[in-house]
Amino acid sequence: MLTLNQVSRRYGGATALDGVDFVVPENTYMALLGASGAGKTTLLRLIAGFEEPDQGTISLNGARIDGQPSHLRDIGFVFQNFALFPHLTVAENVAFGLRHRAHAPLTNEAEIKDRTDAALQLVGLTGFGHRGVSAISGGQRQRVALARTLVCEPRIVLLDEPLGALDANLRSRMCDELKAIRERLGVSFLHVTGSETEALTMGDQVAVLANGRIMQSDAPDTLFSHPGNAEAARHLNAWNIFDAGLCRGDLRQGPIAVRFDQIDVSAKGTAPSARPSLHATYLTGEFNGPTALSFFRAADGTLLQVVDHLSQPRLPDLVEGQGYDLHFAADALRQFHGAA
Repeated sequence: MLTLNQVSRRYGGATALDGVDFVVPENTYMALLGASGAGKTTLLRLIAGFEEPDQGTISLNGARIDGQPSHLRDIGFVFQNFALFPHLTVAENVAFGLRHRAHAPLTNEAEIKDRTDAALQLVGLTGFGHRGVSAISGGQRQRVALARTLVCEPRIVLLDEPLGALDANLRSRMCDELKAIRERLGVSFLHVTGSETEALTMGDQVAVLANGRIMQSDAPDTLFSHPGNAEAARHLNAWNIFDAGLCRGDLRQGPIAVRFDQIDVSAKGTAPSARPSLHATYLTGEFNGPTALSFFRAADGTLLQVVDHLSQPRLPDLVEGQGYDLHFAADALRQFHGAA
């Protein structure tokens, strides 16, 4: 189990991480979701030992690792750009860590070959060892980078936006492969990403990092359905967050959130009286295949989004520039404290 306790990191006057408490349980695929600049990569670099925290502690299986050199932490790191050696073959890239690690490097060529072959088999690249890394696809290079990390048998694997350099179809396939590989190994993966879809798909647990702090850490279905605060909801890209004062109905003042797919639309002045509702102007729509996304502007300027599933359409024909009532069931909203 990886544990961060009150970890902070500052760069001059800027705070990247601010008293982070974070746990990655044993044998878990943990996804860390955050926007650009949230501190995701900084957090990974602190865990890996490339940087040290200004305060707080980092422990692995109960033993502190902050302050230790990175090569003594038994932590694997898969970089976004793969960081492969272009002049080496696939097998030579994978074997590099075994040959050159600071602690107990291997010199027995038969053992190096056996472990390299086993790592390549694990990631589905049996028979690719002789190839140059420039002669294989992006997805295959990703798997070489993973094999190079796994061959040294780390206690936890850190993945820094590992699918960011891949096209959409390849990302989808690699999601399944990464989860299957992790399950076979039985070690924890910590996968950081800016994609809410990727985080919810990959993670047994998903943590949201914003403003240098962990806002919420939960099972993906719990996080998606019950965000605990406005920042967590905002990062899921599925919730409208707006001030309760915009609504007709008996609502406590403060920010509320309603999911895109749980808002209904009707002609102005016709919203059911039993439901919370607000007036908004229709701006435009966006067709996304099985769904359509409609954009509205509330009286205070807040942009609101409504999803319509085209297999079961529920929205009326909308006219740009015209006002409508947006309404929803009372139990569809999440009410938060503080500013939105």
